[in-house]
Amino acid sequence: MSTTSNDRKEAVTERVLLEIAGPVAVITNNNPTRRNAFDDEMDLALFDILTELKGRSDVRAVVWRGEGPVWSSGRDVSVIGTNTSSLSHHELMNRGHQGILQLFDLEAPVIVAFAGWAIGGSFQRALLCDIRIAAEGTRFRLPELGFGVIPDTGGIGRLYEICGPGVVADLVLTGRAMDAEEARGHGIVSRIVAPGSLDDTALEMAEAIAAAPKITVTMARKVIAHLSEPRVRASMEDELIYQTFVNQSSDFAEFKEARSGNRRPNYTGS
Repeated sequence: MSTTSNDRKEAVTERVLLEIAGPVAVITNNNPTRRNAFDDEMDLALFDILTELKGRSDVRAVVWRGEGPVWSSGRDVSVIGTNTSSLSHHELMNRGHQGILQLFDLEAPVIVAFAGWAIGGSFQRALLCDIRIAAEGTRFRLPELGFGVIPDTGGIGRLYEICGPGVVADLVLTGRAMDAEEARGHGIVSRIVAPGSLDDTALEMAEAIAAAPKITVTMARKVIAHLSEPRVRASMEDELIYQTFVNQSSDFAEFKEARSGNRRPNYTGS
């Protein structure tokens, strides 16, 4: 997406970028050689961008896109379940929750422009945004159970609202991929467009929102938020507790030992 303006802000790392052109801001996942997978540094850069946008009353709409063919492949699998920080696992999760929940505090709605893949925590973060559109061929996955953990970024709560318990259980428990057509059928995305039109479509949507009276956009989003946010926040509180428990469980220890020893695990449910 090409937008030009002297009013340009960039994150500390160039792997997550913020560009502001008039009333529209564009966040770009800019780590294409890693399929836009997120690590701790990128997480913090994204959270800083959201903090920046919270203070920008001139920004009327936000587009969140990915550079390259993949919007985001989620979390680097090599760091799932590990913690090299001085923070505890619980503290890291809490920092992540507080960082991404800033989406709910933005004055401007966020439009996500998916392409390629949206996986794991990145997919869940996108679910917390206002609008999601996808390029043809996009696929979605929540593979966390295959890595011995649970989705922990609000995705279960939001998918439950959108799809109901049957679909969310299918996606979470099996880790299967969902294609764009199915995602549109369930309401996960509202539009599917040709890959070459994705950025332009997202920008056109953002500009249309930015052209509407600011107070009407704000009040409409508040009505939606009053319906949707409480359940998601409650779900994330559960995730904070349950993921911390999983991380300390015997089954998770067995998962890691069995994988490193290339043997079949023996789970006890504890």
